[in-house]
Amino acid sequence: MTTLTLSEILIYPVKSLAGIAVNHWPVTKTGLLYDRKWMLIDTDDAFLSQRKLPKMALIKTTLTESHLILSAPGCDDLRIPLEPPVNQLAYATVWESTDVASLVSFEADDWLSRFLETKCRLVFQPDNRVRPVDPNYGHSTDQVAFSDGFPFLIVSENSLKALNKSMSFPLTMARFRPNLVIAGCDSYAEDTWREIRIGEIDFRLPKPCSRCSVPAVDPDTAAVNKEPLTALNNTRKWHNKVYFGQNALHNQTGVLSVGDLVLITHTGDKQPPL
Repeated sequence: MTTLTLSEILIYPVKSLAGIAVNHWPVTKTGLLYDRKWMLIDTDDAFLSQRKLPKMALIKTTLTESHLILSAPGCDDLRIPLEPPVNQLAYATVWESTDVASLVSFEADDWLSRFLETKCRLVFQPDNRVRPVDPNYGHSTDQVAFSDGFPFLIVSENSLKALNKSMSFPLTMARFRPNLVIAGCDSYAEDTWREIRIGEIDFRLPKPCSRCSVPAVDPDTAAVNKEPLTALNNTRKWHNKVYFGQNALHNQTGVLSVGDLVLITHTGDKQPPL
């Protein structure tokens, strides 16, 4: 019998900025600790991402015991307390969801606005705010930070290998910004998973992930090219959207570690049905 394992854990402290690979990480009520706890908003309070500003990919993130550190070419590092005071509040919109967030600081807004050459503000989700998951896909107790809609995105290593075979050059997993990468399964096996266990944490996979233009952004240069969207359009298109990876919800908090065993506890028809 093939053994499935968790091969990568990735967190993205600021929505659409560069992520961080970790070997062990706590899982909280909203997902991986600090994942998408911060977010950039424009002057209309709407979230900003690499869809509009590919240059966001060049801002690197680091976590210390007390600070989130942002680094960008030609800029001094920006240090942000992990437990900032909740001061001025603002509305922040992610797609159709509008929630109350807290502004970080004028210094952070100025640093990001200058590097990205567009006026923006950095906000964070206070610990006492609850952003529920779409009730069509989750339970009433499911929560999320500033992810698009779900706490986790799961992709298998062999799904990327299969996609790369259909392209003229290989891409790294960083293009697809998953939280959890699974090794040992067939390509696109995750399309049939409905419930899985990783280590001691159970997950539900209610919905495949439709992909926007972000995977077309090179995370190392911020250059935009046609792949992998062309390949996805040829191989993973359904109802005029392209899909890669599965959104997931967790049933418990705890700790995940690279190397954790992955058990498939319930399967169903392929989603999407490709």
